[in-house]
Amino acid sequence: MKIDYTISDVAPYINWIYFFHAWGSSQMSQQDKAALQAEAEERLHRLADRYRTHALFELCDAHSDGDDIVFADVRLPLLRQQEAGSRYQCLSDYVRPDADRVGVFATTVDMGMERDFEGDPYERMMMQLIADRLAEATAERLHEEVRKCYWGYASDEHLSVGEMLQERWQGIRPAVGYPSLPDTSLNFVLDQLLGLQRIGIRLTESGAMRPHASVSGLMLAHPEATYFSIGKIGTDQLADYARRRGVPVELMRKFLGGNL
Repeated sequence: MKIDYTISDVAPYINWIYFFHAWGSSQMSQQDKAALQAEAEERLHRLADRYRTHALFELCDAHSDGDDIVFADVRLPLLRQQEAGSRYQCLSDYVRPDADRVGVFATTVDMGMERDFEGDPYERMMMQLIADRLAEATAERLHEEVRKCYWGYASDEHLSVGEMLQERWQGIRPAVGYPSLPDTSLNFVLDQLLGLQRIGIRLTESGAMRPHASVSGLMLAHPEATYFSIGKIGTDQLADYARRRGVPVELMRKFLGGNL
């Protein structure tokens, strides 16, 4: 399903903490933060009719098979924690091996938000950071609608936006490129399931998304699912993962350099 949102639809879901962090908030006073947020909100208001954000999602029949999640005709290989002291988790642990459902999603912004301000370095930076937050906010809004309506496993959920930003909802929404899904080339697998070009997302050779202000990942409903970091993996898992992905080990080493 493809959904288009107005800026006004998703702006209330912005997590301003990460916006400030991108500006180096450790050096900012509360007054500085308030002024910066006011600047950003002025732009959101001014550009509300000029740009949109976009989302794709599918609720797929799926099951787990070891460290893979298997859809009808697509297999999604995953990594498992190997470091001593970890819980040795893998995202497939939260998908039943017989039959289950898994959400796959992507969100992005109009490319103009990243291109239309190149003549002014400050404005370009401001709009890029706003675009990043809007892509994340769109994922938050979409996830709420999926939980409560489209999937409906939390139809009686009553959370404020603040509580949602604290991730108090049931399940998890792991994003590609983040600690539990560090391999950005998994976007090629998600592209098979979603058709990312439907909302204007293009993939680089490494699987990075353009526009940069884009988010992709999974939605898992298991009530015990928690976020975690894969951390460091050994050459044994690297070789096994490359085999399951159908990718040469040396190429996969480039994708997972931070985890080796």
